Amino acid sequence: MPTLFDRYQLGGLTLPNRVVMAPMTRARAARGGLATPSMASYYAQRATAGLIVTEGVQPSLIGQSNPGTPGLHTEEQVASWRPVTEAVHTNGGRLFAQIMHGGRVSHPDTTGLRPLGPSAVPAAGEVFTPTGRQPAPIPRALDTAEVPEHAHSYAEAARRAVEAGFDGVELHGANGYLISQFLAANANLRTDHYGGSVANRIRFAVEAVSATVDAIGASRTGIRLSPGATFWGVQETDIPELYTALLRELARLELAYVHLEATTDEEVLLDLRRAWPGTLIMNPVYPLGPKQVGRDNADHWLGLGADLISFGRAFIANPDLVERLRNALPIAPVDEATYYQGGDAGYLTYSAYQYQA
Repeated sequence: MPTLFDRYQLGGLTLPNRVVMAPMTRARAARGGLATPSMASYYAQRATAGLIVTEGVQPSLIGQSNPGTPGLHTEEQVASWRPVTEAVHTNGGRLFAQIMHGGRVSHPDTTGLRPLGPSAVPAAGEVFTPTGRQPAPIPRALDTAEVPEHAHSYAEAARRAVEAGFDGVELHGANGYLISQFLAANANLRTDHYGGSVANRIRFAVEAVSATVDAIGASRTGIRLSPGATFWGVQETDIPELYTALLRELARLELAYVHLEATTDEEVLLDLRRAWPGTLIMNPVYPLGPKQVGRDNADHWLGLGADLISFGRAFIANPDLVERLRNALPIAPVDEATYYQGGDAGYLTYSAYQYQA
């Protein structure tokens, strides 16, 4: 059985270990969706990961979900990311940008625009805005002729990501955002060829991934999925059929990887592992659940056929997480109050393990 610390060949990248830093929103971007020097330091501190996947990056202004998140849809944003990618590469790391279109999970107070989605069905709960949480608004349903534009926005952001020095991109197809909304029968009430049947509901995801592959190549393209998750009110009642069909279509494209979250039963996840012939990144515990990923979860999934294991919260408080896992050192707890507060506290203030003299 492979270990977390074995090398792995991911497309044209040789990963020194199988530890992946999962994408996590930190809301530290500057006005205009610009990456900052603090973001360069944050990711560079964690460059010992086999692969880093950044926080969600919006591919357009209307695709922005939360305040304080970075973009990849202007030349100024591209320029702001170059010091980040350079810092990670200087420290020996590898960096993918997660491209995240929020769809209906947004607010006019954040973007100045009415959110859009597959149908005029609001997300459940309250969304983040510059003045605090507010009820999710009713989105504007996309016209059929508009849908390809938003599928191709992932590809345009991917081109900009490569221009900014990223090694590749991960499409955010999980957690109730736009791709996930098209997959979910209760968020997608469409009667055109993007809604209804499983084949129609996976169409947007396949088009977005296909466009990205055409733009930057399959070996630089991955996707993150959360089968059965109910984030922001999405509901999927046909999980095995839906995701098996999606993975079958994605397999034709020979992507760099599929990144699965443990959002459904292990038996279903194992069936999806068998349906996916390529590299699988597994995030072994429910996102934002009570438990964070540990070495035991990682070893369990490596034994079940995952190729790489992603760690989220543990990487926030432990920039040297790979070394701590390798040497069975204590994993520092994270201060949840600093997740999204901005500033360097709880961002750059976590240190490497201090050995006793």
